[in-house]
Amino acid sequence: MSTPPVILLLSGSLRAGSSNESVLRTAQAVAPSQLRTVLYDGLAALPHFNPDEDTDPLPTAVAGLRAAIDEAAAVLICTPEYAGTLPGSFKNLLDWTVGGTEICDKPVAWVNAAAAGRGQGAEATLRTVLGYTGADIVESACLRLPVDRQMVGPDGVIIDEGVREQLGKVLALLAAPR
Repeated sequence: MSTPPVILLLSGSLRAGSSNESVLRTAQAVAPSQLRTVLYDGLAALPHFNPDEDTDPLPTAVAGLRAAIDEAAAVLICTPEYAGTLPGSFKNLLDWTVGGTEICDKPVAWVNAAAAGRGQGAEATLRTVLGYTGADIVESACLRLPVDRQMVGPDGVIIDEGVREQLGKVLALLAAPR
């Protein structure tokens, strides 16, 4: 029996209980049995990007990030927008991926959970940086899905069935053969 493909879930938020984390926890909850999802939890541990340290041996946290990306069949991102762009901590994570080849040609998509009229700056920056990494942006899986706090249950998972269905479709598109 083969091992199910892994979709790595990357949250751009450090805030506990953020809407972005709720989106990714919901993706985990609705993932079909033929997929495995892994929620990356090392964002806060990554050192500030320094090209002098982007050599072997990599800092431990960076090596862990790159290994998680390498082991994944695809990557799903959900990040907030701060001051019209990506949060600095998440941009830092992406900076650490530029020097590696782990994300190159890997299917990647994002879910924008921001309120209507918000989040475009983060999306634009994400698209630019992912272009530098050589990631394969799966346009059909990129989704604008505003999340209202009333949509989230006490366990941090979104209870709205329409949202859950859309996230299931995102995972299926990411896992589809290319």
